[in-house]
Amino acid sequence: MKISDIDWGIWEPEETATLMFVVKNEKILLIRKKRGLGAGKINGPGGRLEPGETPRQCAIRETREELLIEPLNVKFAAQLFFHAEDMPRIHGYVYVASDYTGTPTETDEAVPHWFELGDIPYHEMWADDQFWLPRVLSGEQITGWFTFKQEFVLDYKVSCLHNQDTGD
Repeated sequence: MKISDIDWGIWEPEETATLMFVVKNEKILLIRKKRGLGAGKINGPGGRLEPGETPRQCAIRETREELLIEPLNVKFAAQLFFHAEDMPRIHGYVYVASDYTGTPTETDEAVPHWFELGDIPYHEMWADDQFWLPRVLSGEQITGWFTFKQEFVLDYKVSCLHNQDTGD
């Protein structure tokens, strides 16, 4: 399925979720997810919104829960739309923090790992990450649309963000 086959104006997600990327001293803090959607993959901490929670609040809460740290200097970075016939349709919000307090700690959800920005293990991440994460890490605010089947990207479009909801 192509991006152009979907009427994004009426498209409805089944879930709204967040991701947080802590970037400090030319390194990025990622997790190896231990359970749930994406178990075994490397990603940023994140998860589903709880009732009454903004995406920003969710990203911070999930980072606290998954890594036992408090992200600091949190900035909105991306809005992502994932359409799949065999997985939940997800509207995602992405944030980047430039600092944190606490010590990244393994939890029931995640194992923390630091990577040099030039050595991000895209081959162990969701297939879409390689198309948008480098742009986010270079400081761009972006919007991305992706179609998937069996965890493979069928089609995608990534563009600079213009006057859209930042989830704050």
